Amino acid sequence: MEIVTEKDSNYNNLEKMSVREILENINKEDKTVPNAVEKALPQLEKLATVASERMKEGGRLFYIGAGTSGRLGVLDASECSPTFGVPFDWVVGLIAGGDGAIRKAVEFAEDDLEQAWKDLQEYNVGALDIVVGIAASGTTPYVIGGLRKANEEGIATGCIVCNSGSPVAAEAQYPVEVVVGPEFISGSTRMKSGTAQKLVLNMLSTTVMIQLGRVKGNKMVDMQLTNHKLYNRGVRMIMDETGKDEKAAAELLEKHGSVRQAINSVLISS
Repeated sequence: MEIVTEKDSNYNNLEKMSVREILENINKEDKTVPNAVEKALPQLEKLATVASERMKEGGRLFYIGAGTSGRLGVLDASECSPTFGVPFDWVVGLIAGGDGAIRKAVEFAEDDLEQAWKDLQEYNVGALDIVVGIAASGTTPYVIGGLRKANEEGIATGCIVCNSGSPVAAEAQYPVEVVVGPEFISGSTRMKSGTAQKLVLNMLSTTVMIQLGRVKGNKMVDMQLTNHKLYNRGVRMIMDETGKDEKAAAELLEKHGSVRQAINSVLISS
């Protein structure tokens, strides 16, 4: 297996570049990422489809990863509940080393083949769930072990990796391989690889939530109204969907506490 993510950068003598040169060259590399994601769309379609099907049946979506990959999984999972109004445990992000590793690296946590499955068991992971491993290199033992055990237990598995033919992809039933090439700083997969993983995670979770009916038109009608910005957005949504003025829309939102319920109350009565 060729580990492209560890190959030498296409640039050298970075410390001799001006600030503008550094920024332009990073930007040049970043522009290649969406094209790499596009090539992986057929794989991502399969993963998103099975994830949607499992969750329609009552399953949950689990992300497992280490380092940057793990943090990105935790980030995507944590945003699903406020954005789409789903229970916090519908999408779960697990990172090697536990929640403390979100802020501070835990040495050698990713090298434990057994720990991911132990972490998943705390959530009583079962046959309706789907486990997605996230690993830029595609070689992370924490992820390999978690996917392998999930497969043994009859649980659907997927992955998001940035190398072709990796051990992680070999364990995943629905692999997504986004090959972005060498990083601007050699081996720094928090850069292009991380960007690619973030794009794929955005696409995966958003597609699943749309399939689950958590979006109406193009609106987040089930979002949690946790601040004034979101409350005001909710009022505007109700105005757009019902034709009510701002005062009436606000009264509906106060009464029902949900954009969806407020809109439905008007549609039902009309």
